[in-house]
Amino acid sequence: MFLGVRELIIGLLIILALVLFLPFLVRKVEHNLEAFLFVMGLASVIISGEISAHLFKEILTNHLLYMITGAVLVFSILFMALQKQIYVLLEKIQAHIPLNVFVFLMIVILGLGSSIITAIIAALLLVEILYTLPLHREQKITINIIACFSIGLGAVLTPIGEPLATVVVSRLHEDFFFLLRETGIYIIPGVVAMGLLAFFYINRITKKGLLDTSEEKFEKDAETFRDAIIRALKIFLFVFALELLGTGFGLLIDTYVIKLSTHLLYWLNMVSAVLDNATLAAAEISVKMTAQQVQAVLIGLLISGGMLIPGNIPNIISAGKLKISSTEWGKIGVPMGLITMGIYYVILFMI
Repeated sequence: MFLGVRELIIGLLIILALVLFLPFLVRKVEHNLEAFLFVMGLASVIISGEISAHLFKEILTNHLLYMITGAVLVFSILFMALQKQIYVLLEKIQAHIPLNVFVFLMIVILGLGSSIITAIIAALLLVEILYTLPLHREQKITINIIACFSIGLGAVLTPIGEPLATVVVSRLHEDFFFLLRETGIYIIPGVVAMGLLAFFYINRITKKGLLDTSEEKFEKDAETFRDAIIRALKIFLFVFALELLGTGFGLLIDTYVIKLSTHLLYWLNMVSAVLDNATLAAAEISVKMTAQQVQAVLIGLLISGGMLIPGNIPNIISAGKLKISSTEWGKIGVPMGLITMGIYYVILFMI
C-alpha cells in the first residue's frame, strides 16, 4: 500500500527532526554521525519512494564523492608525514615576520586554501600553527574562532573543500567552479576581512604588552596513518549519506523550502549554529531554487555555522584538539556571527 502525500510529508518531517536534533542531544549519535546519517538517508529514500539501484549507481559514479575523499586522504597523509617539518618551518617564518602580519596571512591562506586542501586539513594546520604562537590560551581561542569562520567560508569555493560544497554542486548538477563563480565575490572579501580582524586584534594585544611565551602550550596529538584512513572513509560515508538525504527530502524541499522568501531563508539558517551546515544544505538545496535563494541558503549556513562548535567541521576539529568548551566558543562566536550575518544581509539584500 502506497503512502499518501500527507503521510509521506509527516514521515519525512520525523526523519528531519531526528537528523537535526539527535546528534545534538545524544552523544553516541554525535560520535557516530556518519553512520547515523546514512541510516536516516536510507529511511528517507525508502519513505519517499526514491530508493532504487539507479540512485545508488548515480551516487557511486559521482566523481565529486571520490574527489573530496581522495583530497582528504592525500592531504591527511601529507600532513602526517610532514607534521614535524611544518612545526619547524612555522617557527622559522614567525622569526622573520611580525606576529600580526603572520596571523593575517595564516587566516587568509588557510581560508582560501581550504577549498583545495579541504577544511579538515586546514583545521589541522590551524591547530599546529596555534601551538607555536606566543599567546595566552584565551587569545589563541579568539584567533582560532576567527580562523574557523575564514575556513568555513573559503572551503565552499570548490566542491572538494567541504561536504557542504560537494553536496550543493552535486544537487544542482553544476561544474567544479560553479560556487567560485556564484559566491566568490562575497566569500573572498569575507576571508580577507577575517584576516584583518585578527590582524587588528593581535596589533592591539601586542601594543598592550599582553603576549605570553611562558604559558603552558596546548597538548598536541600526533597524527597517524590510521587517522588519515578513518577520516577519509568517514567523509566518503558522510557525503554518501547527505546525497541520500537530499534525494529523500526532495518532496519537502519542493513543497515548502523553495516557496520561502530569500530573506527568511537567510535568517532561518542561523539554526546551523547548533546543527551541521552540510546536513542542512542537503535538506534545503534544490535545482528548482533561484540563484538568489541558493546564495541566501549558502551564505546563511556558512556564517552561522561558525557561531558554535557543532556548526562546522573546522570548529569541531579545532575545539576537540584545543579543548575549547562550548561556552568559551559561544562567547566569541555568537556575537561575531551575528554581526557578520548583519553585514552580509545588507550586502546581499539592501545594496
